[in-house]
Amino acid sequence: MQIIDAHAHAFSQLSGFGADGELRPIGNGKARWATGEIIDLIPEGSGDTTFTAEALLALMDAHQVEKAVLLQGGFLGFANDYVKQTITRYPKRFTGAATFDPNCRNAQKILDNLLSNLNFRIFKFEMSTGCGIMGNHETFALDRADLMEFYGQIARKQGTLVFDLGSPGDGSNQPQAIKTIANAFPSMPIVICHLMSPRLGQLVQLTDGLKIMKRENIFFDLAALHWKVRPEQFPFPTAQAYARLAADIIGSDHLMWGTDAPSTLCKESYEHLLEYLQQVFTAKEQEQVFYETAKHLYFS
Repeated sequence: MQIIDAHAHAFSQLSGFGADGELRPIGNGKARWATGEIIDLIPEGSGDTTFTAEALLALMDAHQVEKAVLLQGGFLGFANDYVKQTITRYPKRFTGAATFDPNCRNAQKILDNLLSNLNFRIFKFEMSTGCGIMGNHETFALDRADLMEFYGQIARKQGTLVFDLGSPGDGSNQPQAIKTIANAFPSMPIVICHLMSPRLGQLVQLTDGLKIMKRENIFFDLAALHWKVRPEQFPFPTAQAYARLAADIIGSDHLMWGTDAPSTLCKESYEHLLEYLQQVFTAKEQEQVFYETAKHLYFS
């Protein structure tokens, strides 16, 4: 089976920032938030303080993964130049998204550079209240006027929008706003990361959100779905049920598999991240979830 990892990360310098302040490397694959909390960030054997594109490629090759989509956000820090360098160096293996904080005073100038000089066509906005933009900003509407103007500029370049909304109940989780954006730009694909990040006990919220965002141009990746339902163990029955529910509501052709590497690989093997969701889908659905939809959206 052909496989694309539709949600992965690589970085040559960790510069994360979010609700817990800055995230900086301390060696041995670990990092420390400004609050003092220490986390496992890089799986053993894949790097000490960095997780490079080459480290990701080694994991992909070991598991017969053909391509990957490099996304960005506050957790690891913005790295537009590194993502651009990587997709230029490995055009058959990677594509990637740009990112920026739309609340910057010079946001338009930043967007102009990303669109016109670096020629990005995928833009990810990690809006979550934890590691995202709303982690260090007041909650704001995702469909406010200035943001709609930015989205329109991306749409006019035949771009794709990617959102991390955080979990249901977070101020950043705004399905109605996503519906508004999708209706305003019906030809622009919109991807929601982590299937909207439902936690244990949020079946109703997930169902409602999926029904609101059921649109032809809205897609979802399944990266780290298992992480949100911890402390469940492999094969993560609640995450499996959530993925099956999504396929039944919006269709398997609107879902994409991803790992959210590297941090997820500190707790679970690459094999487990493949296997637990392969168990959910039929052979035809697996072709869509693990390859065809991501190829169409990100590599066409």
